[in-house]
Amino acid sequence: MEIYERCVIKSFKHNGQIHRLWQQNWLVPDDALAPGHRAESMIVLINRQTPIQESDGKQWISRVPAVSFFIPGEWFNVVALLETSGVRYYCNVASPPYLQGGVLTYIDYDLDVIRTADGSRYIVDQDEYEQHKQLYHYPRQVEDKVREGLNALLSRIERSREPFQDDVVIRYYEEWLTRFGEAEQ
Repeated sequence: MEIYERCVIKSFKHNGQIHRLWQQNWLVPDDALAPGHRAESMIVLINRQTPIQESDGKQWISRVPAVSFFIPGEWFNVVALLETSGVRYYCNVASPPYLQGGVLTYIDYDLDVIRTADGSRYIVDQDEYEQHKQLYHYPRQVEDKVREGLNALLSRIERSREPFQDDVVIRYYEEWLTRFGEAEQ
């Protein structure tokens, strides 16, 4: 039987300051990954009503269940939010993930893409990216990687390529809920 291990997600800003911390997530075991996700060595995490801590110390609880996807080597990550209206994808342009000892870390580069349940997509926080690019003096290499990450992300969305598959997202959540999540209530 698969074992879902606890994992903390920590996002940082380019200057090394903590940005946000998701305190309670569950790592989907490799043998429970969809074949395409396993082929890309995706790190898939599930959370529900997880405590989230902001950089200023304020805490809040997530309102909707989420399935997060991190792909080694890719400059973005994807959070599928299971809302009553359907699955909404909140995508962060970010450094590739680093997972060690139950902690997943990445650097958030502000640019975000939202894909709504009806398939519409929006690029948001471009002004925040421009401000931080100046403030933190992003090197040219980082700017290039951010642009490449955004383009790769948009391409996946347009082609409905993994992980933008609602049925798989829902299956991950339901399997976790039946095998493990009920014990967490």
